[in-house]
Amino acid sequence: MTIENAGAVILEKPVLTILYQDEYLVAVDKPAGLFVHRSFMDKDEIYFALQLIRDQVGQYVYPLHRLDRPTSGVLLFALSQDIARLMGQAFSERNIHKTYYALTRGHLLGDGLVDYALKEKLDDMGDKNVSRDKEAQSAQTHYQSIATATLHVPLGKYPSVRYSLVKCQPRTGRRHQIRRHLAHLRYPIIGDINYGDNKQNPFFGENFGFKRLMLIAKSLNFIHPITQQELTISAKFDMQWQQVLNELNWQELNL
Repeated sequence: MTIENAGAVILEKPVLTILYQDEYLVAVDKPAGLFVHRSFMDKDEIYFALQLIRDQVGQYVYPLHRLDRPTSGVLLFALSQDIARLMGQAFSERNIHKTYYALTRGHLLGDGLVDYALKEKLDDMGDKNVSRDKEAQSAQTHYQSIATATLHVPLGKYPSVRYSLVKCQPRTGRRHQIRRHLAHLRYPIIGDINYGDNKQNPFFGENFGFKRLMLIAKSLNFIHPITQQELTISAKFDMQWQQVLNELNWQELNL
């Protein structure tokens, strides 16, 4: 699979890593740059996670949630409509616990809850018939600072470049919620072209050698709808994430 950045066209058919599979559910590790399913924005795309995992498991799959195209990590599908309905109920009742990790600008310390309502993000084309007058929706994200690092390189008016590794657990599921909440705290995610820092993003690309949104959906935790056993599905940090963790001396973190 060839993905140079979050906006790259995937040139060869990817084989997705299956993180979990039984007769009811299948979870894959979605790489950054891959759409979950076909949309109006994908006119140049050939492959989609939904199509790829369907071909790999040999049956129709039902997406249970979504990840933005530039976000990597755990993506869960049901293998029947009945399981999709049960899991949809669990998502709506907030019984699915999601954990993300983000690399942000600046030193974000401590932990807390961002309780900041968000206006629904609408696409000019895909949502052209949706009302723009809807009230902002409640949105909550718990965050925890895991590590900080400093590169002693001047950038703009600052004498150094600072980064934080932040664990995020959204309690609601608004579009771009984590990205918008961290930007609201003034610690935007590195590589975020919508809400990020237009000086930090180019510096990161030049310093680390790649461009992408540094946000990973690291794990999902829930009660299996049939076995009633607690299940945690986790994705590994990919090679680009590993490079960043190593260069910022975070490789010993127990994540």
